[in-house]
Amino acid sequence: MQSKILLTVGGVIINNINININKMTKADIVNEIAKKTGVDKASVLATVESFMDVVKDSLANDENVYLRGFGSFIVKRRAQKTARNISKNTTIIIPAHNIPAFKPSKTFVGQVKKVKVD
Repeated sequence: MQSKILLTVGGVIINNINININKMTKADIVNEIAKKTGVDKASVLATVESFMDVVKDSLANDENVYLRGFGSFIVKRRAQKTARNISKNTTIIIPAHNIPAFKPSKTFVGQVKKVKVD
C-alpha cells in the first residue's frame, strides 16, 4: 500500500513523498498459506487460530513456546515499581506482572536483515 504525503513548511507545499506502508494481517496470512498449500481458507483459518490459542494458553500458564528456526514466545517478568501520577501529584505502585514477548531466532533475524547467518 502506498500513501502520498505532502510536506508543508509554513503552509507551503514542499514535495510529494511516497511512503510504502507494509503490513500483513491474519487474513493475508491465511490467504498466503492457502495459496501456497492448496488447502481451503476455512481450514487454514482454523489452524492459524488454533495455533494462536495454543501460544496464548501456554504463555498464560507460564510456559514458553520454542519454534526452532523461527523464534520463541516467552513470558517476561516485570518487577514491582513505583510511578507518578503527575495530574494528581501522587505516587502509585505498579505490582510485579508478566508480559508476553517474542524473541526471533538468529536465522530469522538474519533473513530480515538480509545477512547470511551460520
